[in-house]
Amino acid sequence: MKLELEKVNIIEKVILLPRKEHNMKKIDEYFDTAMEAWSMMQKTTDDEGAEWAERFERYFYEFIDEMKKWWETLDPKPTKIEDAEELPEVKKWMEKIPGPVQLNFLNELEEIVDGIETVRFDFNE
Repeated sequence: MKLELEKVNIIEKVILLPRKEHNMKKIDEYFDTAMEAWSMMQKTTDDEGAEWAERFERYFYEFIDEMKKWWETLDPKPTKIEDAEELPEVKKWMEKIPGPVQLNFLNELEEIVDGIETVRFDFNE
């Protein structure tokens, strides 16, 4: 019986780990694109700055949506925002997020921890 359980655990790890890595890669890509847009937005003005602002917003919320999918794979999930902030992935993002964006990120993280589903509308579509 123990041998069967070990086989099941090995199979689960082989199946689950690549999926989680894919999600993390996608999350990091959206995050990096959002941070690049933030940086460019800070260096521009007028219409060009507005274009970078729209790009930042789009990719920041793509990042948040992917982060929600990643969150669902956590077992166990943190039940308090303070515990969520201690996750290595969250710490990594917090170190890179510019000060003015940190509050937005923490608000989104808190909603994820609390299980609040936010619906966003893009009026440009």
